[in-house]
Amino acid sequence: MADSAGARLQQPAAHRAGARARRGSDSPLEARALAGAKKNAQKQGRIIVFIDESGLSERPTRVRTGAPRGQTPVLQYHFNWNQLSVIAGITFRRFYFRLFAGAIKGPQIIEFLNALGHQLRNPLLVIWDGLAAHRSALVREYIEALNGAIQIEQLPAYAPELNPTEYIWGHLKHHELANRCAGDFANLKTGARNPLRSMQRRPTLIRAFWHQAELPL
Repeated sequence: MADSAGARLQQPAAHRAGARARRGSDSPLEARALAGAKKNAQKQGRIIVFIDESGLSERPTRVRTGAPRGQTPVLQYHFNWNQLSVIAGITFRRFYFRLFAGAIKGPQIIEFLNALGHQLRNPLLVIWDGLAAHRSALVREYIEALNGAIQIEQLPAYAPELNPTEYIWGHLKHHELANRCAGDFANLKTGARNPLRSMQRRPTLIRAFWHQAELPL
């Protein structure tokens, strides 16, 4: 199973501060899931995993370049809307990912959770958002059938920036894949997998994702 990480590393501090001010300084997740839940996870030998999903398309993410003034770079791409989805789970030490054609639904989430369990070989505390697929009957029945091998904590709907996995996507799209024009869907898939694998091998980058979320390692 492959690993992965990323997100809006260039997200302004003022934006993050504003988001925290809007939800209040004492986030339920920080106080409950990353204090009490972390303590309980340690007692139970659980690994904390933040999970999130994102989508990529054959259209490039356009960012500013260092081109000389008056020599604007030209990006040539077609307007195909084939979607590549990626799901990632980040622990304190590394992250894991899988790519899927199309949207991520219950079966893809179950496939990822199953692979994650085999990879980590420990009970898991999974922290994710309220995506409908996360709350689907199919996923719920799968988790219940594991007899406690996976426990779930849900992020507050108003605090996505608390999820360090979010910062995998920002780094991937705005740095690794910035201005990259995929020739076709296969090229898009390869172009996403290779930088994600490279990111997995960079522990300082993974720590940066946690620091961006302002969560303790």
